[in-house]
Formats: sequence, structure tokens, C-alpha cells
Amino acid sequence: MIQMNTMSMPSFSLVDRYLSAGLPVVAPAGNPSVGYRLAKRAIDIVGSLALLVLLAPVMLTVLIALTITTRGKPLFVQRRAGHLGQNFKMLKFRTMRLDADAVKHLVQNESTGPVFKNRRDPRITTLGRILRKTSLDETPQLLHVLLGQMSLVGPRPLDVREVARFAPWQLRRLSVKPGLTCLWQVSGRSDVSFEEWSRMDLWYVRNQSLPTDLNLLWRTPMKVLGCKGAY
Repeated sequence: MIQMNTMSMPSFSLVDRYLSAGLPVVAPAGNPSVGYRLAKRAIDIVGSLALLVLLAPVMLTVLIALTITTRGKPLFVQRRAGHLGQNFKMLKFRTMRLDADAVKHLVQNESTGPVFKNRRDPRITTLGRILRKTSLDETPQLLHVLLGQMSLVGPRPLDVREVARFAPWQLRRLSVKPGLTCLWQVSGRSDVSFEEWSRMDLWYVRNQSLPTDLNLLWRTPMKVLGCKGAY
């Protein structure tokens, strides 16, 4: 059974208010070792810089293509819940129509939890499906890793509006810095139920270490290329 530190978390009725104000909703957790945190940050800086340089030609091509096809709005910006619930504006390459939010109510949510997922979401553009399948839509988030808002490894940051609907125990996934890849990312992604996804994130919180991070980083490229659960 997952134990929560109720002294360090606001009552669930206040979570939405705390998130809106950018205030912490959980206490810090994960590996407290100074050596680990320094090594993790060093890997994040070197890794994000290397990937940005390596992927620069591809990212520039995508940016140009999207600028043309989206009438000059190639980037999607959304408020996501970061470390401890403190939110930040996360960047992605745009994969949906410009009116995606306005017609969201017309699309059925196939997810079992608060996140919104639909395998054949009609709002996703043709180019957007390719970007999602290859995870290229996530590459701008390397900038967030470089800035320290995210890590290469950690629970995926979710929309603040979705986080506000979490069950109290699920909020514990916010107790470590969010990341580009995680156990969920290499275990089926959107094919995994949200409850199982949350349990995977809590497993990471309990087992955060350099070997765990390196193992997840090693497994990620092949899983991304396999495209399983990417939609």
C-alpha cells in the first residue's frame, strides 16, 4: 500500500487552488543523495545539449514545415504541473488543429483516468501523427531539461487541469522533477491505464537512482522507434 505524508500535502479540495497559484502540493521525495542529484543534473545538461545539437537539423525542418502548415503557430504551449506541482509553460511542436481546444468536447476520451487520450483523435493533423509516432513533437522539451525545469528521466509532466483531478495518492508523482522519459514511456505509453501509469511513476520515486535512470535512458530509443502506444 502506498503511504502518503498528509502533513506535507494540502487537502484535496485545495489542490486546484494551489496548482493555480503555482504552490507546492506535495513534499519533495526521491533520492536525497547530493552525489546523485549532482550526477543527474550533469547528465541532464550534457545529454540535452548533445541531443539539441544532434537533432537540430530535424527540429529546424519540422519547425519550418509547421510554420507553413499552421499559419505561423508551430509551437504548442501548455501549462504543466512540474516539480512539487509548481507549474511551467511547456513547449511541444504542434500536432493538432488550431481549434483543437474548442472542439475537444466532440471527441470521446478513451482514457481510464483524468488524462485525455483518443487513438484516432480527428484533431491531430497528418504531420502531427508522424511527429507523435516518432516522439519528435516532444523534442522542444530538451530546452526545459537544459533550464532545469525538467530532467531527462522522470514522470511525464501533465496538464494542470488534469492534475487537479488526480486522486490524492497520485499526486505523489509530482514529488520528483518531471522528465522526458520514464518507466511508462518504455512500457507501452498510452496503452497503459492511468492507474498503472501512476503506480509506475511512484515506483520511480521510490527507486530513483543513477542505475535506474541510465537503464531507462538506454531502453528509451528502441521503444520510441517501436512507436508502441504513441498516439
